[in-house]
Amino acid sequence: LIVAHLPHGPTAYFNLSNPILRHDIEGRPNIPEVFPHVILDNFSTPLGRRCATILRHLFPVPRADATRTATFANRGDYISFRHHVFKKVSYKEVELLELGPRFEMKLYQLKLGTPEQKEAEDEWALRPFMNTAKKRKAL
Repeated sequence: LIVAHLPHGPTAYFNLSNPILRHDIEGRPNIPEVFPHVILDNFSTPLGRRCATILRHLFPVPRADATRTATFANRGDYISFRHHVFKKVSYKEVELLELGPRFEMKLYQLKLGTPEQKEAEDEWALRPFMNTAKKRKAL
């Protein structure tokens, strides 16, 4: 998955894994046509905050009463995407209904330019030796 912000960048490159399509989820409701609230969890490093900013700007600003959410949760440098609708059951309780799709993403390259710019420099890239450092997390 390539996420490019035009006209000047940055561009993020992700590997997708474990995709489950919307039609494979049982009992899914219809998707409301409102903009979703974006939930970003556990993006604590400088690279994680940069990645969170890129993902945050994929969606426009929602209305305050919107009941649709898009969640990006970072666990061990894998970003889980989930898409839900919530319904308030009581004052303290909320019921979540999954809309789908859901998948895992892993960032492998971050460039400062757009994809067609060959001279754009790499801001960050996943290298083979980085996989051996189990305790060190990039995002």
